[in-house]
Amino acid sequence: MSHTDTWPENVNSPKYDLAKLAACGEDVFISANVEVRRPHLVSLGSHIAIDSGFYCTTSAALGDYIHIGPYVSIIGGQSARLHMVGFNTIGAGSRILCASDEFLGAGLVGMSPPEFRDIVRVEPVVFEAFASTGTNVVIHPGVTLAEGSVVGSCSLITKSTEPWMIYRGIPARPWKKRPSNSMIQAAQKLGYGPFPTKRTDS
Repeated sequence: MSHTDTWPENVNSPKYDLAKLAACGEDVFISANVEVRRPHLVSLGSHIAIDSGFYCTTSAALGDYIHIGPYVSIIGGQSARLHMVGFNTIGAGSRILCASDEFLGAGLVGMSPPEFRDIVRVEPVVFEAFASTGTNVVIHPGVTLAEGSVVGSCSLITKSTEPWMIYRGIPARPWKKRPSNSMIQAAQKLGYGPFPTKRTDS
């Protein structure tokens, strides 16, 4: 029995057509109730669950053992990118901004002719191994969640984090260290490592 089959709420749920994706591993569940604007730019590893209400406009590369909770948004358009190394979770309702208008008055914001548009900041968001967020977290463009770092619910992340640190608040600040041994040992028993595992794409 696969990992996702052990989740009763997923067994009888309608599923997204995985053949639309650029690449997809094994043991992957994506709810049918999602919008992936550019599936040809999305690559998935194995042992992944993506819940109802997921919305993605960017390219994305996801490793193994990843859970994206309900009503998560990944936004930024075709030139923006999300990279998740593996053993990551994004909590329900979180917003990952891989691109954003600067809102500093250089041009019009939103739907407008390109020659009048505001400056758009486009920078990838990276989740290194074991990095995760709680619910309703907002992450700004260019942020790297370092290995093992975690962000508490309803926090705002505007800067990259330090490894194995817990962050919380608006804006989020480091709170305390997070132990790593149990998670690393579990991943190694599953055949992963050595760690640290960093992003490998450009």
